[in-house]
Formats: sequence, C-alpha cells, structure tokens
Amino acid sequence: MSMPAFELYDIEEKRKYSSEEFQGKPLIITFWVSWCPDCNRDLEAKKVFYEAMDSDRLNMVMIHVPGRESEKGAGLKHYRDNNFPFLSLQDNGQKTYDAYQCMTLPTTVVVDKNGGVEAKFHDKASIQDMMPAVARVMM
Repeated sequence: MSMPAFELYDIEEKRKYSSEEFQGKPLIITFWVSWCPDCNRDLEAKKVFYEAMDSDRLNMVMIHVPGRESEKGAGLKHYRDNNFPFLSLQDNGQKTYDAYQCMTLPTTVVVDKNGGVEAKFHDKASIQDMMPAVARVMM
C-alpha cells in the first residue's frame, strides 16, 4: 500500500508541506494529540531516537490531530513546551489521520523511500517494537 498523499501546514502555520517532499528517504510519521499519555511516552522515546540517528538517512514527522484534541491551541503549546527536534504538521481536523486508517493515538506509520507503507503501529507499541520495520526501510 502506498502512503496516502497529504498537503498540510506545519503546526505553526508558516509553511505547507506535501507528502511528496518526503519521498526518496524512509519516513516515520506519528499521529498525536497533547492530552494523550501514550503519545507523550512515544514522542519522548522518538525524541531520544531522533537525536541519536542519522537524519540524513531518515525523515521523522509528527502530525498533530486537532480533530481529536481537547482544546484549541493545545497542540502548538505542547509542541513548543517539549522542544521536539522534528517537524510537526497540523492535520485538517482529522482527515489525514482517517486517510491513514488510524484507530488510536499515537499511531506510527513507517514508510519506505518510495512511499510504500512498511508497517503501522498503534498506541501500545514501543520504539523497540518499531525498530525491525525501521531497519527494513533503511536497508
């Protein structure tokens, strides 16, 4: 399955990004909201992983899902307060979340360099659970 296309603004609404911009390199996408304890655990682990990895070989993008958020502006505040080192995009309500057939938050999608979905992980998956799929797309 190919990853569903998207065009989304960054969480600060400064620039629009297209899914096509991320092709050519493996990609990890994480759908998240600010109030979710599993999202916070997952994003902290990904922050450690991101800071240790070779970002020339792998893209990592968060997609905030305001359609599942508890209050307006909470996502941007959470993103800024946590100093995440990777890009966060802002979903249009939850259209991209739905296009990726997500059922929980967080949901992580591992995509190969050609835009093919290698694996999808739901809320209870750990970063260690994701590593075999990440290793496969980086070969």
